[in-house]
Amino acid sequence: MPKGKVYIIGAGPGDEELITVKAVRKLKECTAVLYDRLIGKEILKHLNETCKIYYCGKEPGCHYKTQNEINDMLVELAKEGNIVGRIKGGDPYIFGRGSEEALRFSKEGIEFEVLSGITSPVAVLNYAGIPVTHRNISRSFHVFTAKTADDYAINFKAAAELQGTLIFLMGFEKLKEITEGLIENGMNALTPCAVVMRGTTSFQKKAVGKLLNISEKCKLNGIKSPCIIVVGEVVNFSEELNWYEKKPLFGRNICITRAKKQSKEMHEKLLDLGAEVTEINSIEIKNTAENLKAYIKNLQDYDYIVLTSVNAVEILFDYLSSQAYDIRKIKAEFAVIGNATKEALKKRGILAKIVSRKHNGHDLFDELKKVISKDKSVFIPRSKNSREYIKVELEKLGVKVDECFIYETVPGEIYNKNAFDDVDTVIFTSPSTVRNMISMVGIEKIKSKKIIAIGHITGSELEKVGAQYSIPNECSTEGIIKECLINE
Repeated sequence: MPKGKVYIIGAGPGDEELITVKAVRKLKECTAVLYDRLIGKEILKHLNETCKIYYCGKEPGCHYKTQNEINDMLVELAKEGNIVGRIKGGDPYIFGRGSEEALRFSKEGIEFEVLSGITSPVAVLNYAGIPVTHRNISRSFHVFTAKTADDYAINFKAAAELQGTLIFLMGFEKLKEITEGLIENGMNALTPCAVVMRGTTSFQKKAVGKLLNISEKCKLNGIKSPCIIVVGEVVNFSEELNWYEKKPLFGRNICITRAKKQSKEMHEKLLDLGAEVTEINSIEIKNTAENLKAYIKNLQDYDYIVLTSVNAVEILFDYLSSQAYDIRKIKAEFAVIGNATKEALKKRGILAKIVSRKHNGHDLFDELKKVISKDKSVFIPRSKNSREYIKVELEKLGVKVDECFIYETVPGEIYNKNAFDDVDTVIFTSPSTVRNMISMVGIEKIKSKKIIAIGHITGSELEKVGAQYSIPNECSTEGIIKECLINE
């Protein structure tokens, strides 16, 4: 029996990028993971495709699994020889029961490591514009849990006498008890107090007031669990230092549906603008570049090479490199659809001669027919799923056209089917992303969101199911970003 191991992993407070480099590296090694309710939804994207995934979250008033059941499951998976990841929100050792799990592994003789995470009391308040300490105002901070295994009561007399910042986790249901307990034990009722809900995510909300009125402020602002309560003078910085909530896409949850490799640039730019990003890779790219073998000897003889996507660029040139093909042999002019494909080709050291102004084959053909004659030859390495429009129209002009299917798109998988529920905007980049997302989450859920479609071909697929959408003026990452900002 192979020897298993458990990594107890702190995944941070919700923002998908507030996870350590080591945690990401170890998640890729896991063969089984158990994850909690409060982890960022995009954390699971770091897992390998064969990893077994188990949800063991604890909902308020309803435990999906008890702690003992979770411990038993972790032990069983490890003894089966798995590399087990126990993913926990925040830091495992700060009110996260990580020590209880670690003690069980020690008792069972199971090897384990605990990977520290960014803790929510610090990060969530930061994202709400509240520093937990500040020179001459608060030189210490004190973290309490309002919910413990034996429901042990907080010593409000001791807490009220502390001079630093007071932070209460898992205490929203006991907010009134906390504020009254502090006031009754001598703390000034006008002491600043704030409650931050679902901090570092698109659902972040806060209520700012005083001990005596914070409960009413929370009702007015629609605050509900999970929350962090903070008491102290540092709360007064909440507007001046409020950098996160001032970002242009704060509060938005935007879904990208394209293949994983093509999502990175857009994903990161949306994050930088304050959006939470839900990535559902509705398509995956199946590489069939071996089909190029029949054409590679004659590649130097074509007058034009037409590339209709970034995938086509990457797969074509990666294959040529793997075959040690000297691209200086290629004499053809390159014609491409859209700026993204143009830029991908440029990175390969080649400038496209013809670029369609719109993101579709019709526009590219219109550009091609201005310069091409029937004595010319064209090579189109493309997706098996894409339309034959350019080939058919060029052949009508008497042009010799060869095409090769160098990849095909296949349906992707969705790790967390509930992830789409929190989305307010969904971006479709091709008809296949529309079709696949419909099969994954259902058309009614899609129609309830704001929809952005790249190009009229993608839009026509949405029209078939009666979905309303908008199209960016520019079919590129920048164009999509601008459209998201317009739809703010």
